[in-house]
Amino acid sequence: MTPGWDRARAVADAVLYEGYLLYPYRATSGKNQSRWQFGVVGPPGASDAGIGESDSLSAQFLVDGAGALTLVVRFLQLQHRRAERDIGGGTFEPVDELTSGAQSWVTWDEAVERELVFGPYELGGLIQPRILAIDIDEGSESEVVDGGRLVRTRSAVRADLTLTAEHDDADRFRVSVSIRNTGAPAADKEAAIGTSLIGTHLIAEVVGAQFISLLEPPDSAAASVSQLVQHRCFPVFAGRPGERDLLLISPIILYDYPEIAEQSEGALYDSTEIDEILTLRVMTMTEAEKAQARATDPLAAAIIDRCDSMSPDAMRQLHGVLRNPHAQGLGHDPGLDELHEQMRSAGLIPEIPEGVDWWDPVADTAVRPDLDAVLVNGVRVAAGSRVRLRPSRRADAQDIFFAGKSARVTSVHEDVDGQQYVGVIVEGDPDVEMPASYRRYLYFAPDEVEPMNVRTVNADGSS
Repeated sequence: MTPGWDRARAVADAVLYEGYLLYPYRATSGKNQSRWQFGVVGPPGASDAGIGESDSLSAQFLVDGAGALTLVVRFLQLQHRRAERDIGGGTFEPVDELTSGAQSWVTWDEAVERELVFGPYELGGLIQPRILAIDIDEGSESEVVDGGRLVRTRSAVRADLTLTAEHDDADRFRVSVSIRNTGAPAADKEAAIGTSLIGTHLIAEVVGAQFISLLEPPDSAAASVSQLVQHRCFPVFAGRPGERDLLLISPIILYDYPEIAEQSEGALYDSTEIDEILTLRVMTMTEAEKAQARATDPLAAAIIDRCDSMSPDAMRQLHGVLRNPHAQGLGHDPGLDELHEQMRSAGLIPEIPEGVDWWDPVADTAVRPDLDAVLVNGVRVAAGSRVRLRPSRRADAQDIFFAGKSARVTSVHEDVDGQQYVGVIVEGDPDVEMPASYRRYLYFAPDEVEPMNVRTVNADGSS
């Protein structure tokens, strides 16, 4: 396994359990009465009968070079947990909830992680389709607990993994992979989900070659990528950014190199929710509600315990993190950092007091847009300055009409991401002068204005 595997697996685990259990994490909650996870590969005929989902998913991707391919198939197998009360004489009766002291267990559908590794296979040897069996046998276990027992049962899961490769050109392969449920048709919804592959996805690894991005393919492969067919899943680069030896074939729409936010301390199984809001909701649950969640599933109990023990620092991390939008190489100019620091040294941009967060009202008193200034080509630009407009970012289609016009600066602003903006009123146009009466101005970046009344400012603030 490559070093990027840990990163890929973390995202794959989130895919595997997405929707597994939803807030308020209790079996009695309506949203937890029926599983709605992604990547469910149901038994034959279940979709047409309206009792389950499609029996297949498939993907195609490109490999640059003739290497060896390994596929890891991952999914959940449903496991029904039945609570039974001991009524004496070695006899047990099924109950919805079994309670002993402070501990409770409810009848509930758990899941067991399944991971099967296939390969490595030389791509040149996959010209003829290879059909590989996915066979998970039925099973049953009994766990004795105070006052009764928990009986866990699983139905058999059967599927075929089909793998084939063909030359796309002399040095490139087009690989097709599909998973099809081959189990017996199900009679009802309960039987259908019991024999389904849940949260199904694949991790592909290639050695001696490289995958080609399907989101940003090179020009030489763009035509080939446009002809690939995906069904209920999509391959994206996984692992560490820049590496091209791992693909995550995911039933959830993702981008290349997805990652788990470092501020997240654990899964909440509902990525449609904001972690902070969901964590706060858990914290507001009553002790009785938390006990019911703990009785539902060990994973729910872990969520409750983690939220209850979350430190103030961890909670602040969830509140929000400010990132430089240029830090990932999206047009970032290191010279801008130097200029920004020069501006601070010249006292042009006020500092927020140490220890004060940007959302604190105290921070507002540290800025005065009507007095603050910005350096443009060494010239101090502030309210009252005259500038020539040179729109270049095209943030607004109307900007092009202001190109070359003179304007009067009304204010200078800086947002929470550190971006500066110059508020202006265009000169010589009565319709544009009107905003002055209600303080609605046009805004441009400092590099989109050209100072007209020149007063050079040195790095130490002198002029």
